[in-house]
Amino acid sequence: MEKSKTHYRNVFKSDHLGVADLEDMIENGKPLIFEVTEVRQEFNVAVAGRKGNHNIAYFKGGHKPLVLNATNSKIMKKFAGNSPFVEDWKSKLIELYIDPNVTMKGEKVGGVRIRPVQPTIAKPELTLNHKRWEDAKTAIKSGKKEAVLKQFTISDDNLKLLEA
Repeated sequence: MEKSKTHYRNVFKSDHLGVADLEDMIENGKPLIFEVTEVRQEFNVAVAGRKGNHNIAYFKGGHKPLVLNATNSKIMKKFAGNSPFVEDWKSKLIELYIDPNVTMKGEKVGGVRIRPVQPTIAKPELTLNHKRWEDAKTAIKSGKKEAVLKQFTISDDNLKLLEA
């Protein structure tokens, strides 16, 4: 009977998202798009075995948080209309990737980066047959047209029907 094998990455697991976590997600076919719920400045927190002060992004869906280095913080700032305040960085969609060229102490070690272009998620199209048609019609009649348009793509003809 063969003993089960141990993957080398098991020892690289941490409380924060890292290359090993993204590699696992890629291998399992999971998307690397995350919605930031908040970013907090945390002081004297342990990251990679060392205590320090860090900006840490938390995500919807129970994913591990991401420690934002200077490079990733600059991208978050850009996504928030150039706001340098971490409180303005919530509710942003980001896509992560593994950058093999990240160096530490002069050695290429790879690292987690935020893609410099924000991802967009296609909105579903609202048609007469859609299960939310009546809800949308009610919302539009009660003055919530913008909320409906944020949620759905609606053709001009269908929008006229909803407003009628």
